[in-house]
Amino acid sequence: MVVEIVNYLVLIVCVLVGVAFVTLLERKILGYIQIRKGPNKVGYMGILQPFSDAVKLFTKEQVVPTVSNFLVYYMCPIFSLFISLLVWIVLPYELGLVSFNLSILFFLCCLSMGVYSTMVAGWSSNCKYSLLGSLRAVAQTISYEVSLALILLSFVMLIGGFNLELFNKYQEYFWFITVAFPLSMVWFSSCLAETNRTPFDFAEGESELVSGFNTEYGAGGFALIFMAEYASILFMSVLFVVLFLGSSLLGIFFFFKSVMIAFVFVWVRGTLPRFRYDKLMYMAWKSYLPLSINYLLFFLGFKLFCFCLVYN
Repeated sequence: MVVEIVNYLVLIVCVLVGVAFVTLLERKILGYIQIRKGPNKVGYMGILQPFSDAVKLFTKEQVVPTVSNFLVYYMCPIFSLFISLLVWIVLPYELGLVSFNLSILFFLCCLSMGVYSTMVAGWSSNCKYSLLGSLRAVAQTISYEVSLALILLSFVMLIGGFNLELFNKYQEYFWFITVAFPLSMVWFSSCLAETNRTPFDFAEGESELVSGFNTEYGAGGFALIFMAEYASILFMSVLFVVLFLGSSLLGIFFFFKSVMIAFVFVWVRGTLPRFRYDKLMYMAWKSYLPLSINYLLFFLGFKLFCFCLVYN
């Protein structure tokens, strides 16, 4: 038990350091996309910039709106980061950290719990901009959770279990992206919507909602929300590799692929403009949902065909 706790604490430290460098990677890439330098003053080539920003944010005075629901307002960023870090234990580490057979269900539970921190953070601020931003973010997140759950259900049908370790075994000879390329693109764009990233960042809106559900947050509260968002982005990148580009977490290529997917997250942000909100919801329910259901039926039929082939 003690060893598992120590392992998990080491994992949390590694994730938080990874989050710091993902923010640096994003600012550098966006800088070059927009033909400017990006962070380049603090440390060698700006490598210490994320740590400098963290020190600045956590040493600033915490401002609390007088009409806010203080305890809930204060706890929401902590809960948001806690959920983002807790979900990391579902990955098949093969090092004896945590291994359980229902990791896909645990991931979906954590995904659903993340909605509450967004919704309550907007409500507890007692600000109309924050409330509207949180309502939009929650509607968007719940809509895209449906397609994510159906895609995962398709793979559950295919591999015959809820354990993510099965993906490594089934993808030793070919990657699932070869048989389900449209599904991988739907998964990736749903991940963008799930993590409130451009072009689906409707929790924000400079012209009408300022910064969305985190408008009233500053200093440490803002830093925790920011870290939770980037921990989710990093996790979704890693999960994409596990699901579609299968390789063991002990291999160097796994981390190379994960960084490439994180790079695509940033590339999309630097390239695409924000969608219209009604187009976003239309895409979730009229495009992604039918495609996910069709693939679910296809994988079910494929599994039955293989079963009949083996036993006849």
